[in-house]
Amino acid sequence: MTTTSLPTTAAPTGAQDVHPLLSERWSTRAFDPEHVLDAETAARLMEAARWSPSASNTQPWRFALALRGTPEHDALFGTLMGFNTAWAAKASALVLVAAERTTPEGKDLRWADLDAGQAVAHLTVQAAADGLVVHTMGGFEVDRVREVFEVPGGVEPLVVVAVGRQGDLASLDEKSRSRELARSRAPLSELLLPLRGASA
Repeated sequence: MTTTSLPTTAAPTGAQDVHPLLSERWSTRAFDPEHVLDAETAARLMEAARWSPSASNTQPWRFALALRGTPEHDALFGTLMGFNTAWAAKASALVLVAAERTTPEGKDLRWADLDAGQAVAHLTVQAAADGLVVHTMGGFEVDRVREVFEVPGGVEPLVVVAVGRQGDLASLDEKSRSRELARSRAPLSELLLPLRGASA
C-alpha cells in the first residue's frame, strides 16, 4: 500500500533536536484497514503503558484492549461519537484508558489523570518504535462505556486510543487530509511561566 508520510518541512521548530520517535509522531486519522495487530505487539504496547511512572507507584491506570474484529472492539467502537466514527474503524485496535481517581478505601488520587496520561505517552512511543501510529480521542460516551465494560467505582474513563499502521492519506476527505499535514506547536517562549513581578 502506498502511504503518504508527514513532510519533514512540517515539523515544528526545534523538533529536529529531540528523538525522532517524538519529532516524527503525529496523530493520524489514516489507518491501514488491512493491518492486523498481533498478540505479541499488542502485549508490548500494554506493557509499555504498565511500566510508566506514577505518583507513589499507585499505578491508577486501567485499560480495555479491543482488537478489530472482536466483541470488545464492537462494544468500544459503539461508544465513539461524531467524526471519530468516520475513520477509527480502520484502526487495528482501540484502547480504552481510564484512571482510578479514588481508591476502594475512599482516598483521592490527586495525580491519577496525569499518571494515566503518562501511560498513554509510553504506549504512544512504544507504538512509534514498532512502526505504528496512534490517535487519542476524547469523543466517546462515558456512560455507555460504563454500561458495556466493568468499570469499578472511583474509576473514570478518560480517552480511547486508536492504534494501527499508517494508511494512505489519499483515503481521507480533503478537510481531514489538510489537517494531517498541518502540524504546529507554540514556541517554547510562550509556554514557560515567568516569575510573578519579574521584568520582561
